[in-house]
Amino acid sequence: MPEQVQSFKRHRRYRPLVHFFITPVLILNVFVEAARLYKYQTIYHVWMVIVAIALATFAFMARIMALAAQDRVIRLEERLRLASLMPEPLRARIEELTPSQLVGLRFASDEEAPALAERCLNGELRKADDVKREIRNWRADNLRV
Repeated sequence: MPEQVQSFKRHRRYRPLVHFFITPVLILNVFVEAARLYKYQTIYHVWMVIVAIALATFAFMARIMALAAQDRVIRLEERLRLASLMPEPLRARIEELTPSQLVGLRFASDEEAPALAERCLNGELRKADDVKREIRNWRADNLRV
């Protein structure tokens, strides 16, 4: 099935297997094991609660690590893209852009990116969502985690 057209309102990606099955099951498992521990207070059931918490934590940490790796790649990609798009005086300031600003700029078209980056450098746009709200010609990112 083709991706829907992305915009500020429609750019978040949900992985149904992760977001709507694995995560809820692992969280529910913590409560199930806690209820069993309440009913059967044994060392085994204490251990099962610990394992359930560890599994849920592992799922969250795997997602966080994947997003962190993606953000590192986005920062590199956007710095390279901006270096080729921005005029010389601003090119030297690319390193001043925050990771959040760079993540927001990834959705800006090549025509919009330099002006938006300049607004970021001038302090007008501070966070990724601030940048995304200003984008008029959305550049889809269909390869994100």
